Amino acid sequence: MIAITGASGQLGRLVIEALLKKLPAAEIVAAVRNPDRVADLATRGVNIRHADYNQPATLEAAFRGVDKLLLISSSEVGSRLPQHRAVIEAASRAGVKLIAYTSLLHADTSPLGLADEHKATEALLKDSGVPFVLLRNGWYSENYLASVPTALQFGALIGSAGDGRIASAARADYAAAAAAVLTADDQAGRVYELAGDASYSLAELAAEVARQSGQPVVYQNLPEAEFKAALVGAGLPEGFAGLLADSDAGAAQGALFDDSHQLSQLIGRPTTPIAAQIKPVLDALHNMPAK
Repeated sequence: MIAITGASGQLGRLVIEALLKKLPAAEIVAAVRNPDRVADLATRGVNIRHADYNQPATLEAAFRGVDKLLLISSSEVGSRLPQHRAVIEAASRAGVKLIAYTSLLHADTSPLGLADEHKATEALLKDSGVPFVLLRNGWYSENYLASVPTALQFGALIGSAGDGRIASAARADYAAAAAAVLTADDQAGRVYELAGDASYSLAELAAEVARQSGQPVVYQNLPEAEFKAALVGAGLPEGFAGLLADSDAGAAQGALFDDSHQLSQLIGRPTTPIAAQIKPVLDALHNMPAK
């Protein structure tokens, strides 16, 4: 059996859907904090098991009988390491034969603050004795697409990435790669640097939003501190705003770029260009009821 942690999350659900195209539902385990959130998967025959990163006692039972486990990194930045340690230790006790971990692009050399917990988790895996494979995911295009409505409202996309190239891909592309690795043989010890086939600068992204929307949108580059302050002013928590600003500043140093094409090679097709994802965002905005 193959188990997916965080299976009710955005990436986890997409991985489950990708696996359902390859395996019978009875061979898939959705390990989740709140089983009610995946009741629809249960009706399709997926095994639902309670697994809370913050309740280690739930984890070993959830992983019993599991051959391969996808550890999707926790969304609780700053608390990830103890949570990941609990998962890895429970998987070891349960006899899991392979852990696939969603790390960060070039985690071992990345200047991003986000890399710290990923590097530490990779070290835990190396020390655990459980065979593992690293899925070092690059940036999700959705991270930038979330800024499109605000960019259209104010005519500007703001950031701190300068002219840095960003090789993002759709979240579904990364999910397909995870499913491919989980259903393949001889994956232990492999490290995949996963990113989109095509790269862009934020100025190019702003120009593409302007082209598709027919509205003026330009890129406004800000110092990291000013970008963070703008995000806080927009209502984001200070810690999260700091991580986003740090990531943009890292992008200016090439931290979100990779041209190895390992992602498209894994999924057997080109990755989804961000330009193709802008139209659905625009369509959703147009279909929103007027206030």
